[in-house]
Amino acid sequence: MFEIFDKYLLELADITEDELAAIHASANVKNFRKWQSLLHDGEVLQNMCFITSGCFRLFRYDKSGNDHTVRFGVENWWMNEPESFNNGTQSKYNIEALSASTVIIWHKDDLLKLQAAIPAFKHFFECLNSRALEAAHERIFNLISASAEERYVQFQKTYPKVFNSVPLHMVASYLGVSRETLSRIRRDYLHK
Repeated sequence: MFEIFDKYLLELADITEDELAAIHASANVKNFRKWQSLLHDGEVLQNMCFITSGCFRLFRYDKSGNDHTVRFGVENWWMNEPESFNNGTQSKYNIEALSASTVIIWHKDDLLKLQAAIPAFKHFFECLNSRALEAAHERIFNLISASAEERYVQFQKTYPKVFNSVPLHMVASYLGVSRETLSRIRRDYLHK
């Protein structure tokens, strides 16, 4: 189970074998069924998850009860809700598995201890957080400036395996379009 994580981490951080063993020792592996929740709104997220297989989504309900997908998480990606995790506050978001999935989980306290003990691991997470912020800014910019077609193309590049494995309304929600608009864009894109 750790092979996928080890390959990912060692490509991005200069971690020794002893440090890697300590990272493993602090982790737990958890399997999720399709539609099983990792986080419900109102809960405080205490864990950071690395996805070794499967797919998750982070979403939130609006005042009318409609859900809006903010992010998908796939193999070799991290999944969390940073506001709740970092501040210890109740989440406004939900995280659910969209397929049978497996994650490696670290409790926040253990993760902070590892970062204090392993400078390269701390630096890795600083870079990870920086890239996540950059991606969030790019996503916001695309939502306010790109056409629906351009957002669809970007989605295909970012999540090449997701489109055919999740319900169409979730993709439409992520793109900020109706399901009908997404169907039209998809049809037009396939004919090009």
